[in-house]
Amino acid sequence: MMRMVRKAIVVMLFLVLISTISFSATVRIKDFAKFRGARDNQLFGIGLVVGLNGTGDSGTLSSSLLANMMKNFGIAVNPNDLKSRNAALVMVIADIPPFYKPGMRLDVVVASINDAKSLRNGVLLQTPLYGADGNIYAVAQGPISVGGEDAKGSASLQKRFTVVGYIPNGALVEREIPMNIVDGNTITILLDKPDFTTAARTATAINTTFKTNIAKAIDGASVRVTVPNAFADDVIAFLALLEEIEVPVDTPAQVVINERTGTVVFGRDVKIADFVLSYGNFVIVISNGQIGDKQATIGNLITALKSVGATPQDIIAIIQELHKAGVIYAQLRIM
Repeated sequence: MMRMVRKAIVVMLFLVLISTISFSATVRIKDFAKFRGARDNQLFGIGLVVGLNGTGDSGTLSSSLLANMMKNFGIAVNPNDLKSRNAALVMVIADIPPFYKPGMRLDVVVASINDAKSLRNGVLLQTPLYGADGNIYAVAQGPISVGGEDAKGSASLQKRFTVVGYIPNGALVEREIPMNIVDGNTITILLDKPDFTTAARTATAINTTFKTNIAKAIDGASVRVTVPNAFADDVIAFLALLEEIEVPVDTPAQVVINERTGTVVFGRDVKIADFVLSYGNFVIVISNGQIGDKQATIGNLITALKSVGATPQDIIAIIQELHKAGVIYAQLRIM
C-alpha cells in the first residue's frame, strides 16, 4: 500500500515538475532517443514469385523449387515440365519492430535474385523469414506491388523499377523476438545522435524531474537510469514517464550541400569568421563579424550573394572554399 502511495506521489510530482525545467527549445526523450534492448531486427528469406507473364527467370532453378513445393502436396512433377518464365527466385526482407507479437503484420520488400525481367503482377508464395539467430520469426506471402509509373512521356514521373517490389502487411509474425530493457534495476537510454552535451542535459532533466539522482550520462551516446523503488513492479509506467521528459537537444552547427539539386541546408546562426574572397565577378568582404550591416552568418552571406546574382552553383562553390579556408564554424556535409 505504501509503495502505491509513493508511486502516486512521484507521478504527481512528475506532472508538476516536467514543465519547470528551465531550458528552452526542448524535445521529448522519446523523439531523440530509445531504450537499450528495444530495437528493430532484420528478417530475410528466399522465396518464389509465380504468376509472371513470361517475365520470370530463364533458368531451371525456379522450376526445381516449384517442383519441390508441389511434392509437399503429394504431387510429383518433373521440373522440366514446369520450365517457363512465369516464376522467379527472390530475396524477401523485412524489419520487425520491438515487442511485435504473433499475429501482427509487417511490410516486406521483394527483390529478384536471378534474371527475371519484371515481378509485376506476381504473387509471392509462402516464405519463412529468418532472424540472425536462424529462427523463423515471420512468414510472408501475397501479391507484389512494384509502384512507380510507366514514365514514357513525362520527366516528372518516376520510372517503374520492376525487379523490386513490396507487399504491404505481407508478413505475419509467428514468434516474438525477446527484448530485455531492464538490466538489474537500471535502464539505459541511447541517443539517436551521440552528443556529450545532450547526454548530460538528459541526465540533468531526469534528475530534476524526479528530484533525485537516478540518472547519469555514461558517454556521449548513453544515459543510465536507476528504476525508483516506487516503480519496481511497474517499469512500463516509469518508461512512459521518462519518454515524456523534455530535454534541450544540442546539435552541432552543420551546413549540408546537395550538389545535384543545388540545395544548401544550414542552421540560421552558423557563424563565419572575417575574410576576403574573390570569386569570379564577386568580391566578398567580412569585417568585424559583419556582412555590411548584418551579422556574419551563412544565412546572411547567402542572402547577400543571391542579391548580386549568384547562382546556386556559385554559392555552393563559395561555401566549399570558405570551409577549406577554415572560416566557417560548422561541419560541412556534401551529398
